[in-house]
Amino acid sequence: MDDDVPRPTPTSAPAWVDAYLEHIGAGRPARADAEALRELQLRHLTTVPFENLSIHLGQDIVLEEEKLIDKIVTDHRGGFCYELNGAFAGLLRALGFRVTLLQARVFGDGGRLGIPYDHVALRVETEDGTGPWLADVGFGDHALGPLALDVRTEQEDPCGRFRFREAPQGDLDLLRGNSRQFRLDLRPRVLADFRGGAWYHRTSPDSHFTRSVVCSRRTEDGRVTLRNRTLITTVRGERHDKELGADAEVLAAYRDHFGMVLPRSPSVRGVITSV
Repeated sequence: MDDDVPRPTPTSAPAWVDAYLEHIGAGRPARADAEALRELQLRHLTTVPFENLSIHLGQDIVLEEEKLIDKIVTDHRGGFCYELNGAFAGLLRALGFRVTLLQARVFGDGGRLGIPYDHVALRVETEDGTGPWLADVGFGDHALGPLALDVRTEQEDPCGRFRFREAPQGDLDLLRGNSRQFRLDLRPRVLADFRGGAWYHRTSPDSHFTRSVVCSRRTEDGRVTLRNRTLITTVRGERHDKELGADAEVLAAYRDHFGMVLPRSPSVRGVITSV
């Protein structure tokens, strides 16, 4: 079934939808409109962390909607783009939004494009006739609100100014200020299409996800990030770094800042490369 076609709501949907909304501190919207989408994205970003801990804990990453939702709602975990946007897409569909998965290639150092299926983002249509919108809860430090896909002028967001620019073969480049973020392919995809990209980022020494442990969440006035054993808090643009010591201190930071109770402290196997 195409991802841009609303799917029948499963019989278990009311329970998991309400649990998901409760987890992110959001009420069930009366209407699947742009205002509701903006609120849901913000709540998700401030509650569910962007993290790659499963890679460094030796845990499976299964790109199936039910398992992704369960990881967030039941296990109180986060994930990287495939997991976060995969789960968020399921929530949005259950609430009446029309959602299409899009693949993107992330710009790296020197403007070099990453692999195909490097990133997954969401094209969302709302009941109020606005948009379509690009919604994204899986790109780390990024726009807090959805971005209008058909607009080519700058769009203001608390995290900066964003703009879509035409790219070859009908793609779109997303810019934040003067920096290119990723190149978006507008053709519809399904979650299974991203298994190759997820496998690459789980296993390749060339992926930054295998070289560093990261867990990061937006806060009301900034951001909190645990990178390896460095706790980084940013409050109104002012950054503070704190080196953590014993595993107990690291595990306490995961619990206190991200609501995670982990079986052990995740660490990179081998030499850690700074990111």
